[in-house]
Amino acid sequence: MKNVIFISPNFPTNYWQFCRELKNNGMNVLGIGDAPYDGLSGELKDSLNEYYKVGSLENYDEVYRAVAYFIFKHGRIDWLESNNEYWLERDAMLRTDFRITSGFQVDDIPRIKFKSRMKEFYQKAGIPVARYHLVDDEKGCMAFIKQVGWPVVVKPDNGVGASDTHKLSCQADLKRFLETKQDVAYIMEEFIHAEVNSYDAIIDSQGKPIFETGNVTPMSIMDIVNDEDNSIYYIVKDLPADTRKAGRATVKSFGVKSRFVHFEFFRLTQDQEGMGKKGDVVALEVNMRPCGGFSPDMMNFANSTNVYKIWADMVAFDKSTLEDGEHAFCAYAGRRDGKDFALSHADILAKYSAHLKLVGRIPDVLSDAMGNQMYVATFPTKRGLDGFYKDVLKLKPARRKKAPASGQETAR
Repeated sequence: MKNVIFISPNFPTNYWQFCRELKNNGMNVLGIGDAPYDGLSGELKDSLNEYYKVGSLENYDEVYRAVAYFIFKHGRIDWLESNNEYWLERDAMLRTDFRITSGFQVDDIPRIKFKSRMKEFYQKAGIPVARYHLVDDEKGCMAFIKQVGWPVVVKPDNGVGASDTHKLSCQADLKRFLETKQDVAYIMEEFIHAEVNSYDAIIDSQGKPIFETGNVTPMSIMDIVNDEDNSIYYIVKDLPADTRKAGRATVKSFGVKSRFVHFEFFRLTQDQEGMGKKGDVVALEVNMRPCGGFSPDMMNFANSTNVYKIWADMVAFDKSTLEDGEHAFCAYAGRRDGKDFALSHADILAKYSAHLKLVGRIPDVLSDAMGNQMYVATFPTKRGLDGFYKDVLKLKPARRKKAPASGQETAR
């Protein structure tokens, strides 16, 4: 029986399903988290063979002692994983310290976490990358901007998601950013006119995909976060051939094995000098974990499958035991609180009852990028998908002020 340690099995809230499928495959599933055991869901408790509570997952010494305890009690650890971007470096440190070889080690982290280091591996795969500059001072930044033009995008070189990502459109924006930025390394990139397309896959120990899909984000996550806008994206019905080709080339270039991955690409919405023609796929960044939020569930709905089980099958058997099912588009719509929508919550439930798969509130920790109220639905056609987004996101018309009667003056 393989011993598998799963870090933070209770968050995100849907990740208990990874543990369930590991246990169903005969694994000895050992959880480490900072939530009290009594606060875990019944499903998660049933999915774990043992749980070790630490005061804080941020405290490496505590987590180290938890792993050491499990080794003392259960023997050698075969796998240690969180499937969580936030803990990638922590996971690698623990694997390195305890000689757990079934995942990334400390030496692997720079190429998979630093956006500037990712570019050389994308280029090695033959995929164009945006020009970049590691932020220094105003003079250095302006020299780069003179090469690529306004606007530019700045973000932490080692960051999670779209947090602390900014579009700078003029020198005043640059000055403001330099005066207020955090004391971390930032990367500045030329602005790419594109939508985000992803390659999502579960890769076996030989670097071969055993499951592949992808999503499309028509709106910029950066703008959704910074402008407090609604959030939409969807899982594609069928993965485009060029995305599949780019994803597989990236897997090979980065040497990915035995992982669930989420690689992001730009699909150009216009011709762009130095990058390519409209419709071309170019590099954005790699994420060596599943796409966030409820994306794994959406992959299930879109592909009539169970990616939690496919991942657990990869851990246990190095192959999938599931067959491919019927495909559909799976839409995510995250509405932002405080907006005056044309359709009420009840209206949406009534109109799309045959399509809805998940409906619920988004945890505050995820709401910046995902909105506050989510609706997840499947559609056999792109036309149905587009109609759903139009209905869910449509706002009521703004009320027009009545014109004053003839001869009257408006109040000042």
